Amino acid sequence: MSDKARKLFEALDLDRNGILTRDEVIIALRTKGPSLAASGDLPYWGVEDIDASSALFDAADQNGDAILTLEEFAAVVDRRFGWH
Repeated sequence: MSDKARKLFEALDLDRNGILTRDEVIIALRTKGPSLAASGDLPYWGVEDIDASSALFDAADQNGDAILTLEEFAAVVDRRFGWH
């Protein structure tokens, strides 16, 4: 798991409970995405629309429980964004 994935997860975890919900990811990417991209913590092309954010959530939710753990999230964003 990359440090970038951990930092992005923490930025998206709006209620700081250690998991991400679909709504949390969508809201956080909409509100924080541009500043995260400007600081280099998210690729600019990662700041996308609701459908793309929802698709990212679905890709990461490997066990289908409608929440993302840090491990699920990191596995997908590290691969998708080319982080190691």
